[in-house]
Amino acid sequence: MAHNRYAFFDFVRTKLFKGRLAAGQVEGLTAILDGWQARVGQDEAQPLAYVLATAFHETAATMQPVRETLAASDRSAIARLDEAFAAGRLGSVKTPYWRPDADGKSWLGRGLVQLTHRRNYAAMSAVTGIDLVADPGRAMEMPVSVAILIEGMWCGSFTGCKLGDYFGRGRADWLGARKIINGNDRADLVARHAQMFAEALDTKPH
Repeated sequence: MAHNRYAFFDFVRTKLFKGRLAAGQVEGLTAILDGWQARVGQDEAQPLAYVLATAFHETAATMQPVRETLAASDRSAIARLDEAFAAGRLGSVKTPYWRPDADGKSWLGRGLVQLTHRRNYAAMSAVTGIDLVADPGRAMEMPVSVAILIEGMWCGSFTGCKLGDYFGRGRADWLGARKIINGNDRADLVARHAQMFAEALDTKPH
């Protein structure tokens, strides 16, 4: 791959991770870089940078698959979401999608990008070839989560918007690209992170 890994890690450690990278952060970043190389292969920095920034934002910079609310278990996440819903803090949510269904499965957000709702788990099962409907908890496995993140953003599986709509042929719509995941939510913040990751990917060794 054209991107220099040593220069990349040096840059992001300083600019995005406050001078220190934990083992889990290195593991996650490496898994995404390797996953991109295997699944997409193209060396253009900008779309890959936006994928990295999305994971950075959605995992609270841990770069590890996380549950919604960053809870340690499904039960804890469900309790936190129920509490927030009851308090009116989830204004855009009409029905509590995280509550266990008749089979006892919860479709709460999981992974490097928060995959929610049964229909999205079903859609990503088709894209990744992994049966996430049978076992939604597999979205917490790093290889599975990387596949969901990259394939979902590349193919437009989440919202119908895909990376190619915002990047390529000299075009980079850092703000608009947030629509791939979640409308305009924190679009400015994710855009700033993405531009930093793009700079890191283009960094040459000293």
